[in-house]
Amino acid sequence: MNPTLLILAAGMGSRYGGLKQVDPVGPNGESIIDYSIYDAIRAGYGKVVFVIRESFADAFKESFNSKLAGKIDVEYVFQEIDNVPEGIEVSDERTKPWGTGHAVLVAKNNIKEPFVVINADDFYGPSAYQMIADYMNEADVNEPPPNFCMVGYKLKYTLSENGYVSRGVCETDEQSFLKTVVERTSIERINNKIITKLNDGSDMELTGDEDVSMNIWGFTPSYFDFLEEAFGMFILENSANPKAEFYIPTVVNDLIEGDKINMKVLESKDKWFGVTYKEDKDDAVRDIAELIKQGVYPEKLW
Repeated sequence: MNPTLLILAAGMGSRYGGLKQVDPVGPNGESIIDYSIYDAIRAGYGKVVFVIRESFADAFKESFNSKLAGKIDVEYVFQEIDNVPEGIEVSDERTKPWGTGHAVLVAKNNIKEPFVVINADDFYGPSAYQMIADYMNEADVNEPPPNFCMVGYKLKYTLSENGYVSRGVCETDEQSFLKTVVERTSIERINNKIITKLNDGSDMELTGDEDVSMNIWGFTPSYFDFLEEAFGMFILENSANPKAEFYIPTVVNDLIEGDKINMKVLESKDKWFGVTYKEDKDDAVRDIAELIKQGVYPEKLW
């Protein structure tokens, strides 16, 4: 069965300062999303599902519908603040949806096949999509516990020179199965050191050789049931909290700890890059131009 690509694109890009999801980085106006979808099509994916906000749905459809017609099936789902179980009252101070785990959950009714989750503003490289597709086809993914996977990158190659980033720092066992992933929401290079802020406000130094999750995950539809149960408990405790986030790694950690899933970590050799900040765009444009020069991509994608 051909996997589906689930693109998390509902973030408004507060640090970036605009709708970075469709900002051009290629020579003919291509966005990072375009290159992600192109790689997925080459790896045999059959459908792409965009998780977006309804407020910018028209801009997305205008950008993608015509150029993807006949190449891959396209669907859209909306992630909104009020996508919560019936009877839950949300804080009036809440200004954004509930995080990456919630973004995946809103696509439950649109996906009945193995699927890959990615961020809209991250470039993962062609091999990541093929590795996950191969693993989902070859592994016994549905045997209890289900076998999911993710692609890992070295922390030192995933930092921005323009500010802090959020990364899921991973610990694996000898067979490259994930033991834990800790979401570090503030990591940056300071005075030639890689520093993360802890919840108590103190600093912790990282080596840079840690494997990190860049939010590219391979799941089967059984993951939605786990998510739904976890989000139900999360929202009961946090509906009045205007800043609470329901992260994918948090759910994954709990499931691994409870022996409910296995999570294989696949290591990519491709270069990751993203556009967390506006200043990152020039680097992304340069990196795409180099990949075109190497023949990885045609000058004009579509």
